[in-house]
Amino acid sequence: MGISVTTERNGTLRQQVQVDSFESFVTDAPLEFGGEASAPDAHDHFDLSLGVCKADDCDHLCTAQGTSLQGVTAHVLRDDSKERQGIYRLDVTLTFHGIEDEASAKRLHEITDRCPIHRLMTASQVEITSHVDLA
Repeated sequence: MGISVTTERNGTLRQQVQVDSFESFVTDAPLEFGGEASAPDAHDHFDLSLGVCKADDCDHLCTAQGTSLQGVTAHVLRDDSKERQGIYRLDVTLTFHGIEDEASAKRLHEITDRCPIHRLMTASQVEITSHVDLA
């Protein structure tokens, strides 16, 4: 998978993002960091990956088991007030549409805590290597 991020170079902090052959999108920095807040920022994309992964896992499991799940809403709240101290909190509330018994909802919730992005964010050592190419 390839991701390209290119600065728009129009005096803003907007970036054009291309992920493989999917439709491109833009990101922007928040106002307090000099952006125009015209699009989701990098933290938003980090946070949303957790919500998407949890919802996808629920949907996939319920489809495989024939459970009557009609949909999932994952609401992610960020607390980055202590990010500089190394603490970044995400609070995820899941709403399972079409699941009415508490035992099934509890089981789905437990499964989402093992989704790949949750594990990546909490239990993996991520190694990043950066390179420079001169244009």
